[in-house]
Amino acid sequence: MNPLRILGLLLIFAGILSLALGHVSFTKSTHQIKIGPVELAVKEKRDIELPIWAGIGAIVVGGVLVVVGGRKR
Repeated sequence: MNPLRILGLLLIFAGILSLALGHVSFTKSTHQIKIGPVELAVKEKRDIELPIWAGIGAIVVGGVLVVVGGRKR
């Protein structure tokens, strides 16, 4: 399989996943203090909104790469 087709399929999958989820959440450990046996950590929850245009763009670009990668020279 052509590398352009593989990249195109990955972009299509990522675009569909982006449209289905809408946002991504993750937890980030920002500060950590260790004093002897005592440990203090601060964890922040982050939420990133995925724009609709980015998902649609990934699907379109992925489709173009699949078509271009499938052509025989």
